[in-house]
Amino acid sequence: MKKYKFFINFEKEEQWLNEMAQQGYRFTKKTTGYEFQPGKPDNAVIKMDYRTFKKQEDFEDYCALFEDCGWKHITGSKSSGYQYFRKIHENGDDDIFSDADSKAGRYKRISEMWSTLATTFIPIFVVLISTDSIDKAAFLNPKLLYYTPGLWEETGAAFWKAFLFETPFALFRGFLWLLIPIMIVLYLIFAFKANKQYSKIQADKYGK
Repeated sequence: MKKYKFFINFEKEEQWLNEMAQQGYRFTKKTTGYEFQPGKPDNAVIKMDYRTFKKQEDFEDYCALFEDCGWKHITGSKSSGYQYFRKIHENGDDDIFSDADSKAGRYKRISEMWSTLATTFIPIFVVLISTDSIDKAAFLNPKLLYYTPGLWEETGAAFWKAFLFETPFALFRGFLWLLIPIMIVLYLIFAFKANKQYSKIQADKYGK
């Protein structure tokens, strides 16, 4: 079974995965969505981290370190960032993080990831504007995006058939670029929220 969800808050994601385990769905993998296998209800404890590695050996050492502390790596790769662990020893630590700084660090790292993605798209957007690749006239006259000869002289069923057929292509030609600023804004929002969570954990540590 596969479910599609999106989380920014790690604690909420962990809570949801644990609730799924209690309902009898064992979390096995995350790709474009969360993959589960049906089984018996289980009071599983799943925790997650966000970390990338340059070398496979470093990633394997990272997983081995957690397993020595009673946590089995469920899914994630050296470059995926998202790493999921399941508690396998009853006498193991209650959390995969030993202190608040480590727990907050994952929010700092993912905030930097979202910020990097946003800044990557900004130069592309600037180039599109500076090279006039964006058809500004289409905002004032969307008819320019339709290439069917004589479309606007047609009437009745013939018009609607041609209009509805070409509209998806017209939108694609004229407004696909809008995805870039939308993505930039979304990535910056995600980065801001992750950094806010980082600051909150740090503030809680000092009782502020």
